[in-house]
Amino acid sequence: MTLAEIAAYLQTVLSDVELLGDGSIDIHRVARIETAAQGDLSFIANSKYEKFLTETAASALIVPKTLPVEPLNGKAFIKVADAYTAFVFVLEKFMPRVPVHRDGVHPTAVIAPSATVHPSASIGAHCFIGERCIIGEQSVLHPNTVVLDGARIGNGCVIYPNVVIYDGMNIGNRVVIHAGTVVGADGFGFAPQPDGTYKKIPQVGIVVIEDDVELGANVCIDRATLGETIIKRGVKIDNLVQVGHNCFVGSNTVIAAQAGLSGSTKLGENCMIGGQVGFVGHLEVANRVTFGGQSGVTKSHLKEGEFLRGSPALPLRKQLRQEALTGKLESLFERVKVLEAELASLKRQ
Repeated sequence: MTLAEIAAYLQTVLSDVELLGDGSIDIHRVARIETAAQGDLSFIANSKYEKFLTETAASALIVPKTLPVEPLNGKAFIKVADAYTAFVFVLEKFMPRVPVHRDGVHPTAVIAPSATVHPSASIGAHCFIGERCIIGEQSVLHPNTVVLDGARIGNGCVIYPNVVIYDGMNIGNRVVIHAGTVVGADGFGFAPQPDGTYKKIPQVGIVVIEDDVELGANVCIDRATLGETIIKRGVKIDNLVQVGHNCFVGSNTVIAAQAGLSGSTKLGENCMIGGQVGFVGHLEVANRVTFGGQSGVTKSHLKEGEFLRGSPALPLRKQLRQEALTGKLESLFERVKVLEAELASLKRQ
């Protein structure tokens, strides 16, 4: 495929696409800019990677409109407003993932008599589907998936191996759940007793996952104590994330790996949660709030569009000031010791 053909495709999905250089260059694959070779297409969307502009062996690059470039040494460019989005379109179009096999029901799968599995669905080896379950059109359950009684999986879902969906859970349409994830385990609810033991609080609610959600590997989303734990439409959750009972995650919010939401945390729409961020629970976060990695969120944050960082999480400017002052503590301590010594000397005179 030539670079001109790629540019022509991008013009059908994006506005203001400009090709600089030889459009007849044959592109054989898409590659990282650090390791790209002749015949490869890569991209620059972050200024940190501009240093590779002259170093990369890639034959062509997708770059932002704002980046000044000229075709040199046989290298060509596609200039667009958003280089990252353009690169995503190229990957989707020219390097699709291996298609999901739809082979019907594997003979080793166990499906309860009262379950409803759409004829177009694919059920892999050693899957278990319990009583009264519903599996929608074109959904694919990879081997060893367990769907317990009364759970519902919508249309066009892809459930990867060893996922467990507990009884009564409700999964929407076009949901992707990666390997090892558990939806609907009991929430962490125990009542302390006078004798120092803990009595388990029955967890009788469910999890509702709306359309177009993607859950990474080994995610745990706990069922509600009462009512629903809700993951709204378009949410993307990375690997190893814990979502406690009765949490609410607003639409199009993204949560990076190893974050943890304690029970009854409520996140707004379009929030961005960095890796290893922890929420203490029973708090609320407004729309479009961002938490930097390893933040500790100990209270509600109701100002839309805020960026917070640190533990406890603070607005970025305040956090940076505190970090700067903390870095001066050692020298300030030494100065105080000197001043104390001088004061003691004056008192002896």
